Amino acid sequence: MDLTAPDGAATLYHPTPAGLDPKVATREVSVTYGGKLALDRVTLNVPDRSVTACIGPSGCGKSTFLRCINRMNDTIDNAKVTGSIRIDDEEVNDRSVDPVVLRARVGMVFQKPNPFPKSIYDNIAYGPRIHGLASSREELDAIVETSLKKAGLWNEVADRLAQPGTSLSGGQQQRLVIARAIAVNPEVILMDEPCSALDPIATARIEELIDELRENYALVIVTHSMAQAARVSQMTAFFHLGALVEYGPTEEIFTNPLDQRTQDYITGRFG
Repeated sequence: MDLTAPDGAATLYHPTPAGLDPKVATREVSVTYGGKLALDRVTLNVPDRSVTACIGPSGCGKSTFLRCINRMNDTIDNAKVTGSIRIDDEEVNDRSVDPVVLRARVGMVFQKPNPFPKSIYDNIAYGPRIHGLASSREELDAIVETSLKKAGLWNEVADRLAQPGTSLSGGQQQRLVIARAIAVNPEVILMDEPCSALDPIATARIEELIDELRENYALVIVTHSMAQAARVSQMTAFFHLGALVEYGPTEEIFTNPLDQRTQDYITGRFG
């Protein structure tokens, strides 16, 4: 994947390693909020079965970019999104695409764990129910169990599925939210600072889970932690002032950045 930056943009792209097929392709994606530019002509490919980390200082456009992929910006009245976003060659912003169906394909995990005010079981079962993914209680039970196992939570909650999801610890709640996203068979999982509200032990468990999930999903994670980006991702995108400055394999970004701004950010000179 050697992309050509759009005219006027200064994005630098490292060659993408062989074997990383694109799952999400964005081309010149821009976002304005009330006429104010928040994201400026972002062009990149998100590989399948890998973790792409979005790094950069606060307000640089990382989370805005993330919200473009599952059309969360649709929920903001004064937001305008232009450009192309394709998942497996299907245009995300096409009028024929139902945002509800899209958000089942593209799961989202937020900074603060947000379990529903329901039981652990019903937190997981909610999505499969409304999307008609189970035709019997037995099938629903299997989805719940499988999702909790994939999220590394089954052994901790198997004997208390009727208890409220909010009764779990912060780290367990975040894994519950991840299990909830997995339950509707997504293809892409977006994570916006998923560990920033967690202690180091819970953070380590989530990072282990991210590494396991990339065997089956394309993951995009926004993080302020350079160490976390280096640990969990295969690809890294550096954003600054709404623009994608540099994109490529994580090892290259951290050891051989092509742009001085990238070098200054990862070495702590600003941010």
